[in-house]
Amino acid sequence: MVSALAAGYTINALFAFGEEAGWRGYLLKALENKKFLSVSLITGTVWGLWHFPLILLGHNYPQHPIPGVGMMIVWCILLSPVMTYIVIKSKSVISAAIFHGTLNAIGGLSRLYLVGGNDLTNGIAGIAGFIALLLITIAFFLYDKYASKENIFTTVIEEHYS
Repeated sequence: MVSALAAGYTINALFAFGEEAGWRGYLLKALENKKFLSVSLITGTVWGLWHFPLILLGHNYPQHPIPGVGMMIVWCILLSPVMTYIVIKSKSVISAAIFHGTLNAIGGLSRLYLVGGNDLTNGIAGIAGFIALLLITIAFFLYDKYASKENIFTTVIEEHYS
């Protein structure tokens, strides 16, 4: 776990920075006239499609590469609000790169201890992960609506990230 965290914060974050500069850097700026959830949906869809060739080669869903493409798109859409929120609040794609790199480093650890199921149901990129991401997004939404001084979920991006 310590090695995974160290890798996530260093080398993995470096590699994730390339994606994050595109998705939460360029694309976020290009879509700044849209509302948060629209930006998250568009970014998540493009991000998921970006993984299409790797998924077909067996990455994340080695037992089910064809349905895995759709799963990856949904997973990226579900993760995108969290990642976008992090970037807007921190005003930096570096925070998203560190989060992304750490997620990549620790994402497979849970599968080491799982018995039963398959790559479509278990792990962070399976149905179990989808449920977790939905709950996290709901928590971010509730925090944003009731505790944050700056509500992001219901406003246009450019009001918060310029």
